[in-house]
Amino acid sequence: MNDNTSLTRSKPAITSTALSPEVSKVLRSTYMLLGVTLTFSAAMAVVAMMVNAPYFGLWTLLPYFLCLWMVEKNKNSSAGLLWVFALTGWMGFTLGPILNYYLAAKGAEPIVTALGATALVFFAASGYVLTTKKNLSFMGGFLMVGMLVAFVAGIANVFLEIRGLSLAVSSAFALISAGVIMWQTSAIIHGGERNYISATVTLFVMIYNLFISLLQLIGLSED
Repeated sequence: MNDNTSLTRSKPAITSTALSPEVSKVLRSTYMLLGVTLTFSAAMAVVAMMVNAPYFGLWTLLPYFLCLWMVEKNKNSSAGLLWVFALTGWMGFTLGPILNYYLAAKGAEPIVTALGATALVFFAASGYVLTTKKNLSFMGGFLMVGMLVAFVAGIANVFLEIRGLSLAVSSAFALISAGVIMWQTSAIIHGGERNYISATVTLFVMIYNLFISLLQLIGLSED
């Protein structure tokens, strides 16, 4: 689900190499919730695959943006957690039909390859920022514009069905998703993000986008 999540955050609040207790707490909470939501989303994808759920196309965006809006509205309360699971569960469920398509058309290899590549990119991008502690706040505006352009192009190509544009959009989303993962991690460690619910949702959506984009690229390369 390609997202135009806001990439505007406050300026960095720390300059030392050691992470403050507050930053460490946000990081721990974010990665714990991210791990749980990824597991839950994967379970929902399996359920969708088992029941052979249909592909809803662009209609998947309506519940997606509703849940995304409710997460943002309730991010400072326990209700925000419920909406996080509603969002990630829905995204996992709508992933099921896509996985069934690839399994039927190309087998499990593209899925496994995309999954492995997604994990590699996520850990490499996050690890780089956590190790170097670089301030990447300057990337926010560029990533937002790139995300919006890629999102609009992707919607347009649903109707145009141009192979070259599909390749370009998938490549753009893969690169932008990796960039947002780095940017969001930097925002946490430099004090620009103090809400672990918001941080988790941003990282989750980017991991999802990255996986889908890589899966599409692998699929296109095999056609």
